[in-house]
Amino acid sequence: MQIRELVREDIRNLVPYEPHPFSDVIKLDANENPYPFPEEVIREIFSGLTGNVFTRYPDPLGEELRTEIGDMAGVSSSNVVLGNGSDELIQLILQTFGGPGKRVVIPVPTFSMYKIHGQITGTQAIEVPRTEDFGLNEPALMAEMKNPATRVTFIAAPNNPTGNSVPAQQVGRLVKEVQSLVVVDEAYIDFGGETCLPLIKEFSNLIILRTFSKVGMAGLRIGYLLAHSDVTRELLKVKQPYNTDAFSQVAARVVLKKWALFRRQIEKIVAERERLEVELGKIPGVTVFPSKANFILFKVPRPADEVHRQVLDRGVLIRKNLGNTHGLEQCLRVTVGTRQENDVFLEKIKEVLSS
Repeated sequence: MQIRELVREDIRNLVPYEPHPFSDVIKLDANENPYPFPEEVIREIFSGLTGNVFTRYPDPLGEELRTEIGDMAGVSSSNVVLGNGSDELIQLILQTFGGPGKRVVIPVPTFSMYKIHGQITGTQAIEVPRTEDFGLNEPALMAEMKNPATRVTFIAAPNNPTGNSVPAQQVGRLVKEVQSLVVVDEAYIDFGGETCLPLIKEFSNLIILRTFSKVGMAGLRIGYLLAHSDVTRELLKVKQPYNTDAFSQVAARVVLKKWALFRRQIEKIVAERERLEVELGKIPGVTVFPSKANFILFKVPRPADEVHRQVLDRGVLIRKNLGNTHGLEQCLRVTVGTRQENDVFLEKIKEVLSS
């Protein structure tokens, strides 16, 4: 029996997202917070636990966490939907508003999961190349967004893997002109860029995606979106009833309460990003792309796969497989680590490129 023949034809050749399960290396590939989770926060999380957290189903809507996120963002809890990471919310949006015969518009290069979830949900992905400096090609993008079959457009700001952001004014122009949903993915907004949050109250077709993963909770998978209640009402019809577990909900509430501790870590990451940009830029043949995120995209003067392998052989894992089109040829991405980790990375990349 050929199991492959039972798979839906439109996803039979789907190329999945590929994590990098390497051990015993300095891991600078996944855009995680490199600093230890604060002990003070761990103690408070566990002090608030009861046996019910493990024996009972979680609050299906996460009302307490939604309320606290809403208070932080200046919106009602009815404007908030929780997800098992923002990845689940990307799929939820396309399950609800996309599907066969519908289109999702994606400025590329960008986060690969937009296209993957489009394929999973049967939504046709329309890729619109960005400009040479990775900005939005507004005329080309607008033309595709105005297509009657377009239901959703994803705009990452700051963008992964390029690191640049998008002015809120530009997003406002796009949202105003279309009759479809515009999703601004602000997964990296804590590290820089201009938030589109003020536009939520102005436009009912705007969704903002956020996540706790980049600031320190990647292992617990809590993301959320902010949108008009007309949008969240439809999404909640489709959302799995217990998609965010009770422990993660408790942890996220404590993280919000202790946000000042994470803000100090974010400030260290931003300072190290700026230092890393300068030091990478000093290496002959390397082109550094300015970043507003917790990672840096850079172009090397030799084949990227070869450089990646040689850096990994020296004990440092960075991100490759960014694509061979859209200006990413010979590009690699490095997550900003601690000062010590960044120093090792700089030492090893210099060794590789000077050999």
